[in-house]
Amino acid sequence: MLISNYDSLLLDLDGVVYRGKQVIANAAESISRAKHLGLKVGYITNNASRTPAQIASQLRGYGIEVEDNEIIGSARSAAKLLASRIEKGSKVLVVGGEGLRVEVAAYGFEVVESSNDQPIAVVQGFSPEVGWKHLAEAAFAIEQGAIWIATNQDWTLPLEKGIAPGNGTLVGAVHTAVGILPEFAGKPFTPIFETAIAELGLSKPLVIGDRLDTDIKGAVSASLDSALVLTGIARSKELLGARSDERPTFILSDLVGLFEKYPEVKRKKNSAVVGGSEVEIIGDQLILVAGNPLEVDTIRAATDLVWSSGRPIYGLQVDAKLVGG
Repeated sequence: MLISNYDSLLLDLDGVVYRGKQVIANAAESISRAKHLGLKVGYITNNASRTPAQIASQLRGYGIEVEDNEIIGSARSAAKLLASRIEKGSKVLVVGGEGLRVEVAAYGFEVVESSNDQPIAVVQGFSPEVGWKHLAEAAFAIEQGAIWIATNQDWTLPLEKGIAPGNGTLVGAVHTAVGILPEFAGKPFTPIFETAIAELGLSKPLVIGDRLDTDIKGAVSASLDSALVLTGIARSKELLGARSDERPTFILSDLVGLFEKYPEVKRKKNSAVVGGSEVEIIGDQLILVAGNPLEVDTIRAATDLVWSSGRPIYGLQVDAKLVGG
């Protein structure tokens, strides 16, 4: 089975383990099974609104055994990055949730909420409570010369009701006001992966995520194998158009796929076959020859064919059935 090639898993949370407060089908059981097989399991998340203890508590509510220190978040990465830029004891304006404030304070900085306090740095992370007033104070402080660090640039966030704006949209609002971009601390940048591997003592982890631009790109940058699960943001359309630095090693329906043998792609002259699915390139057309377009084997065949063709997806006329899932 696929999981046999690794000693550990590094899982994203939103879109992989849960959506909002709802656990994703098969996630808790799969994580427990991996631990039973002797694998270490860690969690790397760009969500900086909550503390590791709060996140761990949520996971335990799903029946997942987890220690607080197994949660590696972008809030910690941002605080570490901040510590390399300014002196301990400096005033820092924090825009975000309790998780970010706790990490910044733990590194010895004075947390403030107003530009009137003359902070020398602004750290911005996601929280549902962040509003115009907080974004305005951040902009004022940056305009006054404060350095700016953001936990992540996730544009969207998967929730029970659908896809919601993420921290990237809030960062974009401040960027519009100040005309510069922040330095980012979380995925897809490598420090968060390096921190997780060092703190958890991992040797050969498999990174599992639902986003190409953060989870998978980050794994590629860190030279780690990755699996994309189809339970969150990315779907067949995004996968077909994935850039070379955003392509996962494996594509899974959900975490159950970790315990299955990963299927071989059989190649013909202009087509790819996985299981009962076949996809072919004829001229400038990408065509579904056989199989259910919504099944993961079809997506595996289509992506393998397109990625190995050397042709950009915009140069192909894609069968509408292949991007409808």
